[in-house]
Amino acid sequence: MQIADKVFVVTGGGNGMGREVTLGLLQRGARVAALDLSEAGLAETVGLAGAPEGRLTTHVVNVTDRAAVEKLPAEIEKAHGAVDGLLNVAGIIQPFVKVQDLDYAVMERVMNVNFWGVVHTIKAFLPTLLARPEAAILNVSSMGGFLPVPGQAFYGASKAAVKLLTEALFAEMQGTNVHVTVVFPGGVGTDITKNSGVDMPNMDPEMMAKAPKTTTPADAGRQIIEGLEKGAYRVRIGGDARFMDRFSRFAPRRATLLIANQMKSLLG
Repeated sequence: MQIADKVFVVTGGGNGMGREVTLGLLQRGARVAALDLSEAGLAETVGLAGAPEGRLTTHVVNVTDRAAVEKLPAEIEKAHGAVDGLLNVAGIIQPFVKVQDLDYAVMERVMNVNFWGVVHTIKAFLPTLLARPEAAILNVSSMGGFLPVPGQAFYGASKAAVKLLTEALFAEMQGTNVHVTVVFPGGVGTDITKNSGVDMPNMDPEMMAKAPKTTTPADAGRQIIEGLEKGAYRVRIGGDARFMDRFSRFAPRRATLLIANQMKSLLG
């Protein structure tokens, strides 16, 4: 998909990968509507963008609020014209605890942001996208969406739901002008723990030393945009995601136990 002169909606545009995707699209000549819950985060994105006036708009919105999301297509079209692409990058993690210790309120929040937020934006923008000459939907899942991570079970469940929803949407969009892509990041050096309101427990230094090198948000953003341009079916970000994708399909039990052993020190 050509990026220049197209209009894109990016969720999570106020930090991390969403910010980098926003900046990257602008650098390639696109117009962007950046969505985020954080007004301060969006303001920082604007400061970093240096985009010509009018090519970037920011929208403080909670994607879990369906009524608020449903107002966005008209609002964004008024500022930019019809939307050509939707990139769902926003997401949060859960506290590093086992399911038995996870509160219902936390589980509902994670599912509402990570899954229902994606559903809300897709339902809101899909009619417009189907009417465009060429359009795209890109949803960010996670390596945790195909590989279970103890202490992040509900986060993984929400991202697995995004994976299956996106893959089903890909199938449903065959014969239309809408390209659909699912992204599986591995470890990316973002502030997702802080932005999720999660405190990291004491990390085992030995485990930290053995941990795979994380991908930078800028590199992850670049790979997401490249996947969008190519109309890729799947994008795996990081050597950890690529390796565990193969390993989990070849030996799912062994892959699960490998991650379980790595997470022991976090869960006690």
